[in-house]
Amino acid sequence: MSHGDPVPGEVALFVTCLVDLFRPSAGFAAVRLLRAAGCTLIVPDGQSCCGQPAYNAGDRDNAVALARQNVDLLTPYRYVVVPSASCAAMLRNHYPKLLGDDPAYRENAAALSGKTYELTAFLTEIAAFEAPQGAAQTYHMTYHDSCSALRELGVEDAPRALIDQCADLKLAESAEKESCCGFGGTFCVKYDDISAHMADRKLDAFMASGAQTVTALDLGCLLHLAGRARRRDLPLEFRHLAELLAASCAAPPIAAPPIAAPPVAATHLPKSAVANAGERGNGHD
Repeated sequence: MSHGDPVPGEVALFVTCLVDLFRPSAGFAAVRLLRAAGCTLIVPDGQSCCGQPAYNAGDRDNAVALARQNVDLLTPYRYVVVPSASCAAMLRNHYPKLLGDDPAYRENAAALSGKTYELTAFLTEIAAFEAPQGAAQTYHMTYHDSCSALRELGVEDAPRALIDQCADLKLAESAEKESCCGFGGTFCVKYDDISAHMADRKLDAFMASGAQTVTALDLGCLLHLAGRARRRDLPLEFRHLAELLAASCAAPPIAAPPIAAPPVAATHLPKSAVANAGERGNGHD
């Protein structure tokens, strides 16, 4: 993975806040997939939020500032790939609107829109990609069409085409595959009762499908659904699709209960060692 100055043909991975802070394993899986597709990959330094939370909350000034920052950062690259449909939609659909009246950024914002792809769309439409085989286990899974993927980007067939390439991924579609999960960013905070009802409807459909694993392209949806499933004690696992496609599932499922550490045998230290540790720490550790 390159970290130097951009050169023509390099693919920039726009990591996203949720991948960076909550599910870095999805980011590393995206790296593995893009490398397998033959991409010269770079993760540009200085990435920040795409601005979607500010934009959706009506904070236009901060949304514009973040858009300008990301346009400056990502303009040199041939393609920009995003392991999140909602963040990809922000770059593709909303940056040209945000910066359309800015003569200094209008042209580059439009150009960035045209070369930004959600990960599975890039792998199927642009890259010559074949999914790796030989996962450690078989996953009986169902796929959630996020609103951003399906309705903003029109990404519906790409993830399913990639799933079909993997003999170890068995897809069972749910009756509610295209309905909103109820996350919607701040929607789940402002309208928590409605949000929980929407999540429960999705989860009931997932259970009825017979799947054991739920996957999607958007971590916001997965975090929301996984949290609700854990509250209900449902036997479902949640993983970003990149992890499943890359056979990179070493990380625990999203919102999985923590694994209890084995008990540690009591150790009796010499009094001198305890005294010395106290002197070094001075009670401020």
